Amino acid sequence: MNAPLRINEALLIADRAFKPFKCVAWAPQDGNGELSLTVIDRTSTRIGRKQIPSSAYSDPAQLELLLEQARAELSQEGYTLQSWSMPH
Repeated sequence: MNAPLRINEALLIADRAFKPFKCVAWAPQDGNGELSLTVIDRTSTRIGRKQIPSSAYSDPAQLELLLEQARAELSQEGYTLQSWSMPH
């Protein structure tokens, strides 16, 4: 997958990256193109948050790196995530 990602594709990929937790993602309407991700547990408690610039979420390799970093941070905090790999 070398073509630039559209925001909807990036949102779907991010959602799958944090299973079994829920990933809420949105692009603020201030026009800066940044993507905000918040990972919440089953009790709706926020357990992680990541800001992703548009240059990163449109590039599959950069998005994969940022999602892997966010997953590693959650794992270090004791959260167990399902295995995941970037779709190609």
